[in-house]
Amino acid sequence: MEDDTARLATTEPLVTAAEIARLTGVTRAAVSNWRRRHEDFPAPVAGGAGSPLFSLPEVRSWLENQSKGKEASPEVRLWERLRTVYGDDTVRGLTEVAETLVQGDRGHNDDDAIRSLVGELTADRSPAELLAGLTARYVDSSGRAGSDGTTSQRLTRAITYFAGEEASTVLDPACGIGSLLFAFGSRADALYGQDVDPANARFAGLRAGLMGLPGATVRAGDSLRNDQYRDLKAELVVCEPPVGIADWGREELLLDPRWEFGVPSRAESELAWLQHCYFHTAAGGQVVIVMPTSVAYRKAGRRIRAELVRRGLLTHVVALPPGMAASHSLSVHLWLLRRPSDTHQAVESVRMTDLTGNALDASFEPQPEQSTEVPRIELLDDTVDLTPATHIATRLTDYASQYAAVRADISERLARLQGLLPSLSEGAGGHLQDGAAVSLSELARAGLIRTSEDAAVSTSEQLDTDYLNGFLRSSANNRRSTTASGTFRTDTRGARIPQMGIEDQRRYGAAFRSLVEFEQLVRDLTALGERAATLARDGLTGGALLPPSDDDGS
Repeated sequence: MEDDTARLATTEPLVTAAEIARLTGVTRAAVSNWRRRHEDFPAPVAGGAGSPLFSLPEVRSWLENQSKGKEASPEVRLWERLRTVYGDDTVRGLTEVAETLVQGDRGHNDDDAIRSLVGELTADRSPAELLAGLTARYVDSSGRAGSDGTTSQRLTRAITYFAGEEASTVLDPACGIGSLLFAFGSRADALYGQDVDPANARFAGLRAGLMGLPGATVRAGDSLRNDQYRDLKAELVVCEPPVGIADWGREELLLDPRWEFGVPSRAESELAWLQHCYFHTAAGGQVVIVMPTSVAYRKAGRRIRAELVRRGLLTHVVALPPGMAASHSLSVHLWLLRRPSDTHQAVESVRMTDLTGNALDASFEPQPEQSTEVPRIELLDDTVDLTPATHIATRLTDYASQYAAVRADISERLARLQGLLPSLSEGAGGHLQDGAAVSLSELARAGLIRTSEDAAVSTSEQLDTDYLNGFLRSSANNRRSTTASGTFRTDTRGARIPQMGIEDQRRYGAAFRSLVEFEQLVRDLTALGERAATLARDGLTGGALLPPSDDDGS
């Protein structure tokens, strides 16, 4: 079975559930329902539980047998043909389609089916629209390694939002196929991109031409080792750099002037990209760079982080909701830096914004409790932790008043707790239910009680409600309520209640009522205790609270 899975994963085109939905013209929820309700739906052949990948031929066959979806459109058939012919090398297929759109018969595509579908589609839409649709499918598709030159539409939207004002010159030194760079096409006069993969750079250049961006220049090459724009100073530099690349050129670049804040370690390639971006900013220019969350606190990068903060260059750190990146479902950060100028002085504080609790398509405008300004001096401690949540929780929580209130609440409940335990004397022994008893179902048929899933209510002056529910929750009735499989389910109808006079019932009922209140107070105290411990620990470690002095009796 493992051999079959490996063969499918490497030789057949794979699709995500989202792609299946697009192919069939249904919602993603519908595809999820098919997987849940149809045992013969194709099993995933790759990917994880959160993002399974399916064999496209298997899915196609299943859809045909089930008569699901709609007649495939020419664009869908073109996309499927590209995936079939080029497999994981989809960029090469897209590049050849772009060359056909630009050069016509002089393009390099020799597949008759692809050329025919391209001709059919361009009869009712522009080449730019066709390529934009195919590129959007590629960005959403599955057959891509982690950092392969695509920036998700959601992440692009976040970067353009926080980049703010217009910039006449924009640089993306790891532009991939150009999605992030070209998002600034309507704002900038000149766009500059570079990518280590020549195929990505070639496709991005063709995209720029078809999109009508004459001011766009895209070159191939490793930006860290072979910077194609050494003298360029841009008003805005945006970047989603490759992540976790140990061999980024540290040894050969030790004396490079770009390392203004310190030479990054081999494990901190992201900080090398950050300094490369800052090197290319003009006076007053801005950097918006995507960072893994761990870069905010890793020990190896502490000195560089401290320099950014100390010089007042880091202006904003934004924690985005999980799932914004194209290659994984984790949260990422945006770091915003600005080179000082006459109109933009070094900042005295860093804005920290935590949007991790937001929906993926929610507004990027933070609520008051999601953002705060942190003075530089407070960041320059032994760790220089730039994680927004750490500082927002500390600054927006009134630890002193909240801790005092929780302590008072605990004291008040503790005082009530002992008084709620009834004083019980020794009985004769034996279960009262073993004597004269009646089932709740009999009482219900007689119209003396009403029952729900886990409680009973008396409708007669001869029955006490607290008495009924106290015995309903007894160990004997709990055993009756437990199924053969061991699953607990309260059986209100089958429970048996001992028979006794109404005055005795009320005595028992009062004791049971005290026990219910006692149990609720214990649950409340458990929650309050956890809250008090959290407030005390976070307040002490964050400096908002102080330990008691030797002469402090509290």
